[in-house]
Amino acid sequence: MEYIPDTLYGVARQLQRSKQLMPIVLVKLYIYQICRALGYTHSMGICHRDIKPQNLLLNPTTHVVKICDFGSAKMLQKNEPNVSYICSRYYRAPELIFGATDYSTAIDVWSLGCVFGELLLGSPLFPGESGVDQLVEIIKVLGTPTRDQIEAMNPNYTEFQFPQIQAHPWSKVFRSRTPPEAIDLIAKMLEYDPINKNVADFCADLPNL
Repeated sequence: MEYIPDTLYGVARQLQRSKQLMPIVLVKLYIYQICRALGYTHSMGICHRDIKPQNLLLNPTTHVVKICDFGSAKMLQKNEPNVSYICSRYYRAPELIFGATDYSTAIDVWSLGCVFGELLLGSPLFPGESGVDQLVEIIKVLGTPTRDQIEAMNPNYTEFQFPQIQAHPWSKVFRSRTPPEAIDLIAKMLEYDPINKNVADFCADLPNL
């Protein structure tokens, strides 16, 4: 078995401690590899369900990234219920927070978008302290979801009483030197509506950053 000495989490924390940001060329290289790997697992019908920096092995010398820890992975079947309490909190898709049990591989795309944003920002995008607070952190950036968006995430969710908060521009979430093409791609990954989130489409867009 190939030995990979570090994780994306470990390398990112080292940079954070030295008050450095990861070079965009490396962010692009790492996210592209993760995207390709997820494209393969999704093509096999497998959803990882716990994409996060700690589960992304990294060789800092060769810059090879590999996904690990498939302990939560599952082959998803349409109309077959799944547990909604899955995926580490900072990277948990909103449909899971809304209690959806009939979800898709789009939850991995959301997690990937969170990792992408974290590498550019130098800290987690949505650092919620609890399940409810996680939704609050998401709403602070994406704004309050509409009734249609909530229905797309979980048709069985019936509580619609949320404070009306306007979306915060993505361009103001990231530093001024962040490539706008990268911000646009993250914004597409981190949409409320999980429909049509195909990881292969994002792989195709990455070389254009």
